[in-house]
Amino acid sequence: MRQYALSLGIPDEAIALDYAGRRTYDTCYRAKAIFEVDNVFLVTQKFHLPRALFLCNALGLEAFGVEANNRQFWRGSLLIWNTRELLATVEAFLDVYVSSPQPVLGEPIPLFVD
Repeated sequence: MRQYALSLGIPDEAIALDYAGRRTYDTCYRAKAIFEVDNVFLVTQKFHLPRALFLCNALGLEAFGVEANNRQFWRGSLLIWNTRELLATVEAFLDVYVSSPQPVLGEPIPLFVD
C-alpha cells in the first residue's frame, strides 16, 4: 500500500505505517491510542468493510469507509472469505464487549500536529 500511495504522488512523510496492527481490532485500537486520531476513512474489500467499521466505531473512532473492489473473485473464494469474515465478526464482537484485549502499544506517534 505504501508503494501504491507513493506511486500516486503521496509524499513519503505523509505516510504512517503501523507495524503492530496485526489484525483489524489492533489497527483500530492503535489508530486512537498511538496515532491519536478521532476520525478515519477506511478503504478495504466489500466483505471486510462492515467489520472494520464496527470495530473502529466501537473503539471510539468516527469511521467512514468505501469498498475497494477492483477485481472479480472466484465464487469459491468468496464463500471462503465470507465464512471467514462471519467468524471474524463474532470474534470482533467478543473482543469489543467481552475480552477487550490490549494490543501492542508504545509511545504515541500523533499523525497531526497543531
